[in-house]
Amino acid sequence: MANDESQSTSFSAERYFATQLPPASLEADVAQVREWVQRQQEANRQVVLVTSGGTTVPLELNVVRFLDNFSAGTRGATSAEYFLKAGYAVIFMHRQFSLQPFSRHYSHSTHPFLDFLDVDDVADIQVKAAERPQLIEVLKTYKRVQGAGTLHMLTFVTVNDYLWLLRAISKELYPLGRNAMFYLAAAVSDFFLPRQKMSEHKIQSGKGSLHIEMDQVPKILKPLVTEWTRGGYIVSFKLETEDALLIPKARAALARYGHQVVIGNELHTRKYQVVFVSPATGKPAQTESGGDSDSSKFSESWLRIDLAADPTKEIEEDIVAELVRRHRVWSGSGLSSQPAA
Repeated sequence: MANDESQSTSFSAERYFATQLPPASLEADVAQVREWVQRQQEANRQVVLVTSGGTTVPLELNVVRFLDNFSAGTRGATSAEYFLKAGYAVIFMHRQFSLQPFSRHYSHSTHPFLDFLDVDDVADIQVKAAERPQLIEVLKTYKRVQGAGTLHMLTFVTVNDYLWLLRAISKELYPLGRNAMFYLAAAVSDFFLPRQKMSEHKIQSGKGSLHIEMDQVPKILKPLVTEWTRGGYIVSFKLETEDALLIPKARAALARYGHQVVIGNELHTRKYQVVFVSPATGKPAQTESGGDSDSSKFSESWLRIDLAADPTKEIEEDIVAELVRRHRVWSGSGLSSQPAA
């Protein structure tokens, strides 16, 4: 039950998956991913899993109320397009109804699809002349990707959906070894309500204040790095609202989990600057304690764009170009200075 008598419990990843039910569609989703990954292996493609959008935390088993995470999925959807352009095959694992590659250009709020269509006197639909160049380019790229079969879409809603999918897909990517990249851009909830504590039906209002004690979502980067997909190139994100915390938090994550890159971004400047934090030697800077303040073990590289000079520039283009360069060197697939056109 969701009430003030709930007792907080620490959930390891192992305990979480032993006590929380998988989504009903998991088996079918995994079967489709397995078939898709095999085709990419046969085509000798590098594969990136892009996670995108926020996760919800249901408060009832028959869900009426839930907590949500702030994310429209802009970074993930935009980055997926640039990975495809660079020659990667992309699994796009996104929050249902969040922004998606290609269709993101015609968001219902900022660029509604119906606004650039006209109806002539004989009731034929036409695209406004000013909108045609971009629409043609987006449509051509989308059709090319669709024909090549290099984009596979998966959806999640709850944090439980996300965790089960991430574990299952990671295991399917395991055979790719260093040819797999994980671009974990989704905004994942830090806390959840175990199903054992949920009210079965809608929490009733009119009874005064509501007290809910939630449990911490298990830190899944650790098993991702050490168990589920050893060999993959793992990129996580760190969002902060205080500049001073950004690099220390990113270093701490690398020390704790031993992956390859943390991309740090501050809430109000994330659209034009980020920082890449990585082990200075190119090797994991993991420590037993999970906290190491020795700055010599880490490398920081800032990436900035000038939106005043080019308002249409997307920072994700440069983020992906840098990651493609690093991944190809790291994986031994050849030196790459620029992504493929």
